[in-house]
Amino acid sequence: MTDIDGIVSTIAEALRKRGYDTLTPVQTAMIDPDLVDRDVLVSAQTGSGKTVAFGLALAPNLLEEDGRFERAATPLALAIAPTRELAMQVKRELEWLYEMTGASLATCVGGMDVRTERRALERGAHIVVGTPGRLRDHITRGALDLSDLRAVVLDEADEMLDLGFREDLEFILEASPEDRRTLMFSATVPRSIADLAKTYQRDARRVETVSEKKQHVDIEYRALVVANPDRENAIINVLRYYEAKNAIVFCSTRAAVNHLTARLHNRGFSVVALSGELTQNERTHALQAMRDGRARVCIATDVAARGIDLPGLELVIHADLPTNSETLLHRSGRTGRAGNKGVSALIVPMSARRKAERLLMGASVKPTWALPPTADEVIERDNERLLVDPSLNDAVSNDEAPLVARLLEAHGAEKLAAAFLRLQSGHRSAPEDLIPVTLEPQKKRREGEDFPVQTTKGRDADFGPSRWFSLAVGRNQRAEPRWLIPMLCRHGNLTKRDIGRIKLMQEETFVEIAEASAESFLVSLGPNKTIDRGINVRPVDGMPDFAAPERERAPRPPRDNADRPRRDRDDAYDKPPRKDWKKDKPSGGDFAGKKPYAGKRRDDDMRKADNEVWGDPKPAGDKPFRKSDDNAPWKKAKPAGGKSAFAGRDNGDRRGDKPAYAGKPKGGPGGKGKPGGKPFGGKPFKGKKKG
Repeated sequence: MTDIDGIVSTIAEALRKRGYDTLTPVQTAMIDPDLVDRDVLVSAQTGSGKTVAFGLALAPNLLEEDGRFERAATPLALAIAPTRELAMQVKRELEWLYEMTGASLATCVGGMDVRTERRALERGAHIVVGTPGRLRDHITRGALDLSDLRAVVLDEADEMLDLGFREDLEFILEASPEDRRTLMFSATVPRSIADLAKTYQRDARRVETVSEKKQHVDIEYRALVVANPDRENAIINVLRYYEAKNAIVFCSTRAAVNHLTARLHNRGFSVVALSGELTQNERTHALQAMRDGRARVCIATDVAARGIDLPGLELVIHADLPTNSETLLHRSGRTGRAGNKGVSALIVPMSARRKAERLLMGASVKPTWALPPTADEVIERDNERLLVDPSLNDAVSNDEAPLVARLLEAHGAEKLAAAFLRLQSGHRSAPEDLIPVTLEPQKKRREGEDFPVQTTKGRDADFGPSRWFSLAVGRNQRAEPRWLIPMLCRHGNLTKRDIGRIKLMQEETFVEIAEASAESFLVSLGPNKTIDRGINVRPVDGMPDFAAPERERAPRPPRDNADRPRRDRDDAYDKPPRKDWKKDKPSGGDFAGKKPYAGKRRDDDMRKADNEVWGDPKPAGDKPFRKSDDNAPWKKAKPAGGKSAFAGRDNGDRRGDKPAYAGKPKGGPGGKGKPGGKPFGGKPFKGKKKG
């Protein structure tokens, strides 16, 4: 009797139809009779069959005694996934698993038509699969009734918390019945997951499978060290070397995904992109192209590729290093699934090697440190695949024999073989030449060896042949070996062992570099021969003459010369000092009739000259008189009784001897508006008739 024989008959029949002979460790753990009706917190590695595992765990709570469902009404189970792709994948897995039970499934995921989802919920569903945001939206609008819910499953719970879905998850769990069963599945169990389980689970049992303790045994990890400018070229060579049926390349940003997709497409790769900026329809088509073989390479971000399952995925490439060790495991977990072998290749620039070592150590992974495949190695691998091509072992059929004979007679076997080679290589991208790098210094440093930097005090006797280079920076620019050496290693593709003596001069620095690394050093600098901070580098013929006098700069003028006139700030613009403007105003030229230094405060002399230079006072009527103006006309012709012209007026004509805007009206026409001492609230007349 197998494990399959011990579960519900309809589920066992579906498993046998699917080709299951045995169950994975996590699936076997979930059919334990002791777990029935209990909350469970499961941690298992990616690709261990968690979807089928919680499908098996839900069956005793959902199915009737005959192993079938009753007529669909309100949902009995709810499965929550972090992304749309993972939710659709969970639905497909549960469809075939519950095929014999008469189950009705519905999805509620972002990016899909909400009206279609609402109609499916109205018709009734036994199991609902969705993303947190869309599920909460349906619950809020009353389209999703959770009153009869028996179980809730949180798939990839750690990722949902990382994506900021904690508030939505808490809302859904609080809206569910208290006597529900809660199952949490997560690749890792950080503290945030433990706190969530403690809050919303009752007496949960922790399930930790044996396979979790031995992470990704079917995955070969390779850390490929490259020069900083060669990252994309290394990716091309890795793809060409393995020629995987399906491969996925992870980038850190959407912009990096778009750039690398365009680059690989131009090189002839059948490639699709998968990022958050794509619509649901575009993402679905991209994944379908990978599944049916129309595309072989998928460029994706971490969020977009979370939880997706691509059958036959053989290669994972980390174009950008992940941010943490958990992300490294999740990325790599796309391959090596269900007992298949896979390769996870990390593209490690020389400047990021320390970071890669920390990530791998945190993931408890011991990779193989190596260099990316060279162009010659890629071509040799192509030849090996060609020699074992199965089509060469097939016998010539009767239909092919006449044409084969004609070709041999017309061209001969040698020309036919050459044509066959050209046809095979014509549809493949040519490999790239990579800048040579060395692994030995980094490897020895990890073993505890020290590599002393050669200084001006002398050099090791075994340094070997070398060449000298001059850097356009010296003591006057505060040059120091402690920042020059890392700069040379980073931009020149060097290691500390490649650098010999360093001689600091006043205006330049001489650096000794091993002859074996000199040519690659020049190539890495590019055509401009510059490194960081715009420092120029030039090769020196032979041994530099350190005793030769350096080029001297022109002496600076003495600072304590009393006869030297002090330059004002405006001297740089060929203007006279500002103090001259205050005394002598120009009478002609470009400054005639204009205020000098407009907008800035002037001294008393300039204030006194304002009324004389810039015109006489404006005539009465053009501007309302101020209250303190003794020349105001209404002060000479004041009405009897000392009251204003508006005193005791009615709603009739407001005109009189006094102007309509005289005094202190309370605002605009009619006396309405904000009170104030300015006519009509201080707003000028904009095209309106006064009075």
